[in-house]
Amino acid sequence: MQTYLVSYIILISIMGFWSMGEDKKRAVKRQYRLSEKTLFLIALLGGGLGSILGMYVFRHKTKHWYFKIGMPLIVLLQAVIIYNIGTLL
Repeated sequence: MQTYLVSYIILISIMGFWSMGEDKKRAVKRQYRLSEKTLFLIALLGGGLGSILGMYVFRHKTKHWYFKIGMPLIVLLQAVIIYNIGTLL
């Protein structure tokens, strides 16, 4: 069970990182963008760490307060949930 959870978190974090980079690339090229809802959904589904890393590596969405505050809160909430699940097993 723990192996699956760790694998899932790694994969969805990679997706979060990629989505920040892809949206930044599209923004620079003035192409169709990923919605902010999509970026937050990926973070909520477990990709928060990758999304935060992508924000700062690609310098994307770092001026938006709701990303600067929201993404770390999502990661904190997920850490609490994962910790509680771990104590139940």
